Amino acid sequence: MTETAGRLRNRRLALGITGSIAAYKAVELLRMLQNEGADVRVLMTTSAVEFIGPLTVETLSHHPVDSDVLSLRGDGRIGHIAAAHDVEAIVVAPATAHWLGTMANGMPGDTITAACLATSVPVIVAPAMDGGMYAHPATQANVARLREFGYRIVDPEPGVLASGMTGPGRLAALQRIVDAIVEALSGVPPTAPVAAPGAPESAPGVAVSGDVAAAPSRNDLAGRHVVVTAGGTAEPIDPVRFVGNRSTGKMGIAVAADALDRGAAVTLILANVSVDPPAGAHVARAETAAQMQAALQALTPPEGPRFDILVMAAAVADFRPKAPSGKKVSRASGLTLEMDATPDLLAETADRVRAGTRAAGASRPILVGFAAETGSFDRVADKLRGKGVDLLVANDVEAPGSGFGTDTNKVTIYSMDAPPEALPLLSKREVAELLLDRVVVRLASAAIGVGGGTAAGGTAAVAALQATEVSQ
Repeated sequence: MTETAGRLRNRRLALGITGSIAAYKAVELLRMLQNEGADVRVLMTTSAVEFIGPLTVETLSHHPVDSDVLSLRGDGRIGHIAAAHDVEAIVVAPATAHWLGTMANGMPGDTITAACLATSVPVIVAPAMDGGMYAHPATQANVARLREFGYRIVDPEPGVLASGMTGPGRLAALQRIVDAIVEALSGVPPTAPVAAPGAPESAPGVAVSGDVAAAPSRNDLAGRHVVVTAGGTAEPIDPVRFVGNRSTGKMGIAVAADALDRGAAVTLILANVSVDPPAGAHVARAETAAQMQAALQALTPPEGPRFDILVMAAAVADFRPKAPSGKKVSRASGLTLEMDATPDLLAETADRVRAGTRAAGASRPILVGFAAETGSFDRVADKLRGKGVDLLVANDVEAPGSGFGTDTNKVTIYSMDAPPEALPLLSKREVAELLLDRVVVRLASAAIGVGGGTAAGGTAAVAALQATEVSQ
């Protein structure tokens, strides 16, 4: 994807999210608009809230979400009316068939429709729905009506839909939507927001220069120390053979790369991988479960953990030879292996983190685990409870495009405080971005600030890992 940063600098936009399965893509669209320099306020329908939590977009947009057509802002203005007059364009993405129908007929039952009715700024609409629904004459008539209003329609694209069918209905590529917004505002000079009666509303975390709020940067992990484990461990049988797994490390390295892009200091504990780690990360090699255990212990001393976020994406072998040979075993002599179980590194690390934060009197960092399953996720909820992590990311490694070595993944994110969130098949980088979006929300809601997030804490962690590497 090619980005041209700054084309929406100092522009104020409203992003309307309706109740489509494609609603999760609106989070990435929000970030892309911010990267272009826009200040984005989010409007949501009640059904959209079922697909994506308002806290996620509130944290990333630095504005409260307008999802209730009767709600008032802090300055006493009606939310959707204020949005209609404060912004320079409204983009509705994704737009469902239901929303197209209500908008075409001027029925303001939600904040997005009400804002569109009350505004005179450009409106850009990106429909997303099943192909049969989009092709229906009623939907096509509603789309035609919106075009008559002067709305720009970013037509959906053909492809595999949530129903499993193939046809036109997928939300347009996000870059196409961004380009349509830029085109709609081309040649139109930025305008100042409408003055509110009384004290102006100020959104937390948004710097104000003159009349225009500066868009929050994507450096939402700046000052944080993120530790990521990646790759598959190799447990030696003899000097030339080992017991291992098919992990390539692509998922963990994608998480590390996105954390770096968000401004974090990143430590990668790497087992065996098939791709290069991102530049800028401190890399500690840990090819066996024992070496990875030692590295994690160095980062979780009794006085408290040396990180703000831990993402355990490595595939640690569940078993290792009980008595590896110091010499190559001859083929003629045959081979019989007696195996021991390896330690549960995720659970024991979570235990040390809890003990360390209690001792230090600090907030506990965010812990993320991965669970590679086959066939079903029946065991994942129990794993989540047993391992004591905040998020557990499960994927079926037998599913097409979701196994080891692929560039894509299809995951379900489990947490103790929300229903499982099933994501569609995405690139591993997209999975990493959406996962860290949820981590950022948890950081903000918990106001977490531990020693590992400081420069001194990150340096101490690196020094501890280097000492561990020397001793191995």
